[in-house]
Amino acid sequence: MENIKNAKKIVIKIGTSTLTHKSGNINIKRFEELIKVIADLKNSGKDIIIVSSGAVGVGAGKLGLREKPSDIPSKQAIAAIGQCELMYLYDKLFGEYNHNVAQVLLTYSFLTNEKKVNNVKNTFNKLLEFNTIPIVNENDTVSTEELEFGDNDTLSAYVAGIVDADLLIILTDIDGLYNENPRENPNAKKIDVVEKIDDKILSIASSTNNEFGTGGMITKLKAGEIATKEGIDMIVMSSNIPSDLYKVFDGENVGTLFKRQSK
Repeated sequence: MENIKNAKKIVIKIGTSTLTHKSGNINIKRFEELIKVIADLKNSGKDIIIVSSGAVGVGAGKLGLREKPSDIPSKQAIAAIGQCELMYLYDKLFGEYNHNVAQVLLTYSFLTNEKKVNNVKNTFNKLLEFNTIPIVNENDTVSTEELEFGDNDTLSAYVAGIVDADLLIILTDIDGLYNENPRENPNAKKIDVVEKIDDKILSIASSTNNEFGTGGMITKLKAGEIATKEGIDMIVMSSNIPSDLYKVFDGENVGTLFKRQSK
């Protein structure tokens, strides 16, 4: 746990279910509390990078749609509307604590080009040097990969690797990996620490149908495989109580810790 307590460069992935109500409208109470905690962690000397989902959900809510559209052009258009709203809120709320934010929109295609990866890395480093909080999202307006990769979980792991993060935290609406589906079995037990993501762990996630958010647990484990192989610890935890983030850095048992692997 010392690695976690002393982590300085942290990527925090915030899912749609954290930011919005089921209606698609912003969960103002949780959003404000979460930004306050993250701003305080920033004040403590930590470098924070946020990977934020929610553009489509927020856009649909802003337009008053009862459900998200199924066709890609509509999703992309709504994402463009929602992204403006998201960045406005991040800028407004972090600004109340004297922190600047920057928007970084990425597509998975950049990963295939070493020059582009280096450019992205240099941009992140410069933003952190400017004491700014990068807010990263997939460029949904031109990209369709989210349909395959799952709610930015994989993107957050790649970002963590690019910036040489010490820790990746995935915030969602359940408090970790369970041996059974906790929504179906109240006696299901949370797994506190995963030493290595192997076939047994993957089968637990698959067999329990442990789906939440857009991506489900499987995409979070795939993100964990990427991050831990890069020597980065990952925690999957609930966002219901934003102040639980403090407990992480106090060394308390929160969520499920997926331990880094030796390179």
